[in-house]
Amino acid sequence: MPYPYVLLSAAVSLDGFLDDTGPERLLLSSRADFDRVDEVRASVDAILVGAGTIRADNPRLLVNSPERRAVRIAEGRSAYPLKVTVSGSGELDPAAHFWHTGGDKAVYTTDKGAARARGLGLAADVVALGPDLDWRALLEHLHDVRGVRRLMVEGGGTVHTQLLRQGLADELQLVLAPLFVGDPDAPRLFGPGGYQGGRLRLLETRAVGDVVLMRYEPTAPGTGRLPSAADRHWLWLACQLAALCPPSRTAFSVGAVVVAADGTELARGHSREGGDPVVHAEEAALAKLDPADPRLPGATVYSSLEPCARRASRPAPCARLILDAGVRRVVTAWREPDTFVTGADGTGLLAANGVDVVVLAEHEKAAQAPNRHLLG
Repeated sequence: MPYPYVLLSAAVSLDGFLDDTGPERLLLSSRADFDRVDEVRASVDAILVGAGTIRADNPRLLVNSPERRAVRIAEGRSAYPLKVTVSGSGELDPAAHFWHTGGDKAVYTTDKGAARARGLGLAADVVALGPDLDWRALLEHLHDVRGVRRLMVEGGGTVHTQLLRQGLADELQLVLAPLFVGDPDAPRLFGPGGYQGGRLRLLETRAVGDVVLMRYEPTAPGTGRLPSAADRHWLWLACQLAALCPPSRTAFSVGAVVVAADGTELARGHSREGGDPVVHAEEAALAKLDPADPRLPGATVYSSLEPCARRASRPAPCARLILDAGVRRVVTAWREPDTFVTGADGTGLLAANGVDVVVLAEHEKAAQAPNRHLLG
């Protein structure tokens, strides 16, 4: 199911701490960076913090600039983004600034926590996620029910850790402050645990006053049939590659990318690449790889259109090429219509042979864009 774009935002000391252990909150950002954060807040639909952050920092989480609030209103949005908190227990402080500033608020909690939170009389929408906190259910509810398309997460470390470990963070905006904390009891940004492998991709580095902003996005594909944020990035690239295809009235324009389990791009291709009028995207990409490459069994193939199960132009359809390569995971945006092949079902062929197929329908329009002339 579609989720919001999830942006994690945090500032840390040079030795990786979010705060010290003093009674007052340690201010890590510079004046210029606080203004940058205000700009990011103004750009999103919702801001989320854990209940622990509300207890520790008592944040207001506002868009402070009147000019930015005016722009939001002119665009038909509320002056302030939706404020969201997460609490497994439902134990919340009704006197916290969080509840008495800004616009709408929402609490996501467990079934037991919901009963406790509703008893506090908070001016907030209380949403029970079941017996346990479920981040995927939370993000799905924000997207489908609250209309949230961009979500900014401002802490704390436990929340950031859980979202990254589950592959649900699309972007990390990390500010590095020029100071040390050195207290082993102080809170750190990320806790121990099983994170996705591979290196994150650096999107931007720039000085903001006396701090440094670093923006990263994950690259490691998801596992099994559960989509990850990196799956969305790679599939978007496949859709962009489809736009490079020479136009045709007898074949679809498709893009494909093959990505190793650690997030390394192994190959990419698109329909009719290199002047071959009948080559398919997955075929073009796989042809660039050594069939004995040991990374293929753990790789994911991203294809803007479902891999074909039948074709007349080559002996083997793309679904068969993927199976022969040993790939066992495919992510696609669009199931093949009956335009050229009736009852095409590459997904069925792959799944019947043990391949996990993930369809990210939120990219369907992007996949269809270079094929509009074929769709009537």
